[in-house]
Amino acid sequence: MAPTSASGWWDTLWPCYSCCRRIWIPSLGTFSPQCLGVVGHIPLWIAFLTVTLRYGLGPVWARYRPFWLNRFAAEKKATSTVDQETGDVSEVRRSRWTTWTFSLLLLCVGAVLLGITGAVIWSDVAQILLIPIGPAAISSIILTLERPRTLPGAVLIIQTALLLVELAISIAMPNAAGNAWPSTAVWAGEILLIFASLVVMLNMPMRDPYMDSVGISKPFAAPNSHVRSPEDLITAWQWMTVSWLSPLMKLGYNRQLNEDDVWVLALEFQHGRLHTLFRELTGTVLVRLLKANGLDLVITTCLGILECTVELIEPVLLKQFLGALSSNPPDKRTAMIYAGLTLFGRLVKAQSSVFGTWFCRRNYERSRGEMITMIYEKTLRRKAFTFPSGATESIEGTSQDEPDSPSDRISSATTLTDSESHRSDDADKAEPTRYERFATWVHGRYQVIKPFIPQLRAPQVKPDDSPSSIGKIMNILRSDVYDVAQRFWEVPVIFTKPFNFIFSVYLIWKILGPAALSGALVILLGMAVNVLLMKVFVNIERARRSITDVKLQKTSQFVESIRHLRWYDWQDAWLAQIMDSRRAELVKRATANIVNLLMKTINSLMGFLFPLAAFLAYTLISKKPLTVDVAFPALDLFSMLESSLREMPEMFQTLLNARVSMQRIEKFMTEPDRENDDWDGQGGEGPDGPLGELEIALEGASFSWPGATKEVLKDVTFSCKAGLTMVCGRVGIGKTALLQAVLGELDQDGGERRVPREVIAYCAQSPWLESMSIRDNILFCSVYDKARFDQVIDACCLRDDLDKFKSKDLTLIGENGVGLSGGQRARVALARALYSRARILLLDDPIAALDHQTATRILQNLFANRQAPLTAGRLIIFVTHRVDIVKRYAYQVVEVVEGGQVQTFSMEELENNERELEHLAALAAAQAQEASPANEGEEEEPVPDKFIQDEHRVHGGVLASVYWRYIKAGKIAWWFTMIGFFTAYRVAKVGYFWFLKEWGEGYGETPENAHSLHVLGLSGHPDDLPQAVFSQHVFYQTPVNGSSSWLDFSRYLPSPADNVMPWALGLLVLSLIQVFTVTCSDIALVGIIYEAGKNLFHETMQRVSNATFRFYDVTPVGRLMNRLTSDMGTVDGSVAVILQSVTWNAFSWLSAITVIATITPSFLIISIVMTGAFFWIFDRFLPTSQSLRRLETVSLSPLLSNFGTLLDGLATVRAFRAQPHYQNRIVFTTDSFQRMDHFYWSLQSWLQYRFDLLSAVTTFALTLTAVLSGLSGGTVGFVLASAANFVRSTHTLCRKYGELQMQFVSVERIVELLGLEQEPEGSFKPPAAWPLYGDAIVFDRVTLRYDPEFEPVLKNVSFTIPGGTRNVAVTGRTGSGKSTLALSLLGTLHPDPGTGGSIRIGGVDLRDVDKHALRRNITFVAQDPVLFAGTLRDNLDPADERGETERADVLQRVLGMSGDFTLDSPVDGGGKNLSQGQRQLVGLGRAILRRSPVVIMDEATASIDGETARYIQRLLREELRYSTVITIAHKAEAVEGADWEIVLDKGEIVKAGPRGGDAEGSA
Repeated sequence: MAPTSASGWWDTLWPCYSCCRRIWIPSLGTFSPQCLGVVGHIPLWIAFLTVTLRYGLGPVWARYRPFWLNRFAAEKKATSTVDQETGDVSEVRRSRWTTWTFSLLLLCVGAVLLGITGAVIWSDVAQILLIPIGPAAISSIILTLERPRTLPGAVLIIQTALLLVELAISIAMPNAAGNAWPSTAVWAGEILLIFASLVVMLNMPMRDPYMDSVGISKPFAAPNSHVRSPEDLITAWQWMTVSWLSPLMKLGYNRQLNEDDVWVLALEFQHGRLHTLFRELTGTVLVRLLKANGLDLVITTCLGILECTVELIEPVLLKQFLGALSSNPPDKRTAMIYAGLTLFGRLVKAQSSVFGTWFCRRNYERSRGEMITMIYEKTLRRKAFTFPSGATESIEGTSQDEPDSPSDRISSATTLTDSESHRSDDADKAEPTRYERFATWVHGRYQVIKPFIPQLRAPQVKPDDSPSSIGKIMNILRSDVYDVAQRFWEVPVIFTKPFNFIFSVYLIWKILGPAALSGALVILLGMAVNVLLMKVFVNIERARRSITDVKLQKTSQFVESIRHLRWYDWQDAWLAQIMDSRRAELVKRATANIVNLLMKTINSLMGFLFPLAAFLAYTLISKKPLTVDVAFPALDLFSMLESSLREMPEMFQTLLNARVSMQRIEKFMTEPDRENDDWDGQGGEGPDGPLGELEIALEGASFSWPGATKEVLKDVTFSCKAGLTMVCGRVGIGKTALLQAVLGELDQDGGERRVPREVIAYCAQSPWLESMSIRDNILFCSVYDKARFDQVIDACCLRDDLDKFKSKDLTLIGENGVGLSGGQRARVALARALYSRARILLLDDPIAALDHQTATRILQNLFANRQAPLTAGRLIIFVTHRVDIVKRYAYQVVEVVEGGQVQTFSMEELENNERELEHLAALAAAQAQEASPANEGEEEEPVPDKFIQDEHRVHGGVLASVYWRYIKAGKIAWWFTMIGFFTAYRVAKVGYFWFLKEWGEGYGETPENAHSLHVLGLSGHPDDLPQAVFSQHVFYQTPVNGSSSWLDFSRYLPSPADNVMPWALGLLVLSLIQVFTVTCSDIALVGIIYEAGKNLFHETMQRVSNATFRFYDVTPVGRLMNRLTSDMGTVDGSVAVILQSVTWNAFSWLSAITVIATITPSFLIISIVMTGAFFWIFDRFLPTSQSLRRLETVSLSPLLSNFGTLLDGLATVRAFRAQPHYQNRIVFTTDSFQRMDHFYWSLQSWLQYRFDLLSAVTTFALTLTAVLSGLSGGTVGFVLASAANFVRSTHTLCRKYGELQMQFVSVERIVELLGLEQEPEGSFKPPAAWPLYGDAIVFDRVTLRYDPEFEPVLKNVSFTIPGGTRNVAVTGRTGSGKSTLALSLLGTLHPDPGTGGSIRIGGVDLRDVDKHALRRNITFVAQDPVLFAGTLRDNLDPADERGETERADVLQRVLGMSGDFTLDSPVDGGGKNLSQGQRQLVGLGRAILRRSPVVIMDEATASIDGETARYIQRLLREELRYSTVITIAHKAEAVEGADWEIVLDKGEIVKAGPRGGDAEGSA
């Protein structure tokens, strides 16, 4: 071999760049020989660029890059290593080599040495053999210097580029390395070494192996909930292929997954870290979200553009492929080159999709979690407004003005419109362009027509500055957060859709030239109309969201108050209000859908008119024939453009929806926080350092409820120190407000307030308990101290109560303490305050629900000994009406008097002031009768031990009956209409392509194979390519005996060369038919959504409202609300659309398989095998995805329940400074919910990746078969078009069916409610006057139990209350069965059927009587009456059955002593703006207004002061003189004057007879 000169070596190493004029020769499918060296240098230039960016610009970028481009919440790199066995910590040494790094270095060096050796030996091909030297050498240097322990990104980029270039040269120019096999072997060896280096890198860890990995699941280890997801330890290959999910999928395939089977979230997804870091960011909520997720947004956008580019290149490659096969002779090698490039592009797209889904999912999950925890924290800080949103117009004294200093608040008005204002400012400085003048003209026309179109007129309403109601907050948490987070997932679409649009227009311009401009005018006109429709859409959507807020508020109150509503038989009236709101919501939703459909129709019309206008201009103006080779490629591009136009308005609509949602979130976040709030959002229960002086002082202070201007306390001055301070005053005077002022929950309007900044143990008047054990409620975030716990239990007289429960203090008490009696709830709440280590105790009437003996005993335990361990040295403010038994222990008395002022008296002052002593003596006398207890027991008994049942999860797939239930709910006629019009649309689509083909061939100059070549050359819309080829195959018929086909339109129309207008008119008619049919199909879909939403919601609410009362005991409110809101929202949204998509794809699949089987039976075998592979993969995916989806829906319930619980007990939580505990709880709940969602979408990525790979490989295999079979170019094109349609339909059908299964889980959960056991309505319709005053109440051998599996509460009880008895006293110890007896009179419980027992009123058996008639004629007044958001009119008479005068008279007589109330006085949800005593008075007012023949009062005056209670008793005797009043009470005055008495003990009758007379019952 001759030696090579120096210049020759230089020419070998450095090719001639100027000689390279054209790198790729499309017709030959190969590189130009002059450019081979230039192509070989591409990896070298990439290596230089990589090194420059990493080592040159990298440090500068790391220092100066914007914050939003940093990795948010990233794990810190390891500076030390921990030995997993010994726990020893040692510093990480950079110089340590790993096996992976050393192996990678050897492979790179080997490639360099092999290349040099080959170049020296075979100098004629040295330029090719030297290609890997530079890149491999640079990679070796990087590895030597850095010695990376994780995947080296720079080396990966260099080696990947090198391998791709080498493979491209090898495939395009197989003889590039010479014809001799040794040189070819060297070239192949270089490729294998580079490939091996990539394999090594893809199996290197992505996380530093020296970082602590304790608590992280190893890849492919069995999953469990005690370790983090293996995502933190996986390799690049496991990440790329999503194979790390295999253990979870294997487990889910074998059995149903449970919560314990699912990993904990990976570190970067855990919301504890995310919330801590997110709250440190500044700016509006949107700005903070962009800062936290900016890097992910950039990455997903780049990946989206890459996928879009690959998708746009595919039609060009397909055109070249078919062109090679259509040449004479067919060029199979070139065709295979383009088939291989198509395969490569699809593989790149599949891999990019995996990466894109992962980063999009991280965007979505983190942004949603950040907003949930942010809203929760805001709720913990926010003022506790007592008035509902939207009701402020009727609220006297409320102020709706904006804050004086807007700069201190976040302005939501500029969240998304700052850029618009900047653009308008800049526009003033420049001459308007033609487009701007056109836009101005359109806007002017819009302003002209705006007054005549109601929907376009902006509603003249006052901005809603009122505080958010509970329903609105829940809607923000459930709906708005999702809308905003979903847009973060879809950010790439914002860029890819316009990119697709621009690129399509560019290619159309290249084909049609200036004629395309005429079509552009059609687009501009359509877009102008859509702008107007978008404004209408936004207005409708805003109105719908407001209606949804109202509906959610009413639904929430309905679910929370369902027992009380049914006791009064008000559920139907309340349900009618909900259905009215639901109907209005659905009408608005349907209207929005119709507007959306109008925009879609306009887009579709533009998609057809655009090509028609361009074709007319092309033929009439440019005077060129519209041959097939021009028409079909252009039409395919028009289809791509139509797709972009169709999807871009939908994208803008979703963005507008997200903008509305973001404004609502921003507005909520700007609502004022509680004054003097010193919680930092993170820390513990109080300030650091020693505690200060124990004193509470108010000096000249005035307070008002948040959001109101009327002062509730005025010029208050008093101080408290260690000891007991008693607060008294009549009902509704402001005693609770005084405690709220001390807690800082009221707005301070003046004066000075000095309260130590430390934990305050607060016991609310209405006991607030959580759905947990008694012990956990008492501990309340504190550490369990058994000795102190026992002291508290004994002091609160809870020992005997706990002994009655099987689980003692670990007994679960259910939601809102439903498992305890009123007195037990009060004592548990008191025990919580006493158990805490707080120095300050605020006790708001904790003994109101207790009998005299128990209350006295508790006070003695706590205060008789001044050194008592639970009260000594503590500052205690004790609000009470029971002055007589509390006064003796107090060192001072604070009385709240008229006008919101207080008077303070020390015991010494009282002893020296005769007038005040007489006043307090009168107060004590009002309570003195309580000293003679009506019984030795207390109030009602607890409900049995089992309260909350685990939420049911269906196993396996969604049953066909669920689908059928939904289809029936949407009306069968609508479904047939939709399918019928869709079928007509498909027929019109085929006719459209056939007519265009006839037009193109009508000139008589169409070259042979032109149609088959050009129609398949560029494919945009998925359906257009197979439709065009299918049209030609089906409709073209060879003339027989010289006669042409009946579908030969040239027989009926003139030649387009002579007159093109008839052809254009025919194309227009076919276009309009398609627009009309698809629009009608979509209108039917809107009808389906409306009918299904209306019918399912109505049926569900009916079933819930008539369920057995046991269902309410075992079902938490949050769980039920989750189904009625989140699941019902899914029913309203995408369920019908996905079901439609599955139906359409099923039709497409059947048509494709029919065509393949008919034309090319040999392809049928490959298609069947491929279908089997698709379904095998799908079968592995579906069970796990269903389990995760169901776990996700179940885990959402605690999120809503915890939020509702927090809102109810917010004052208690803030007093105890327990915000960190509740913030951590919501973080834990959010993690639990999001982890199911996280792995569900990871599983979707697993499926998508395998489907994409299978689709790409299958299409390539079919292409190979077609090329090697020797078929003609047209036949190959037809078969491949049908095969592509088949693959796409199979792929989409599997994915959509899986998505349908997941979405129908929500329908399944709704259908479960439709199967609830219903309370028997009763077959007997009693007379209207039943029961009469003289009717007796008879219990005959009655045995009652709450559930068949429980022990009876009442055992074989028999007694008779004679007709005409006016007052009946029911007494007995706790658990004796008093409340059970009362509830049985309402028909909520019935005697055991096996005992033959019965309950009769006037001879009518309550088991058989109509329950509506029964409850309309019996009134039950509970100790804690439920009040609704609205006015006092709405609460006194929710069913609107009485006249205005009668209502006003009752209100004045009942509440006249408690304040200046009118029927229009506002009431917050739950009556939070009224005191407990006032709420009880409203409940009594209901009884007086109804005047039922039988009235049952269950501790109905427990929280009313003695003077008011005596007045109420006189009022009841007067107003209910023709009613039998059954009173359950422990106060003597409550049962004073009773002429009949029933005494119960342990479920049996002790006495039943006249008060003071002989007993009639059994002992």
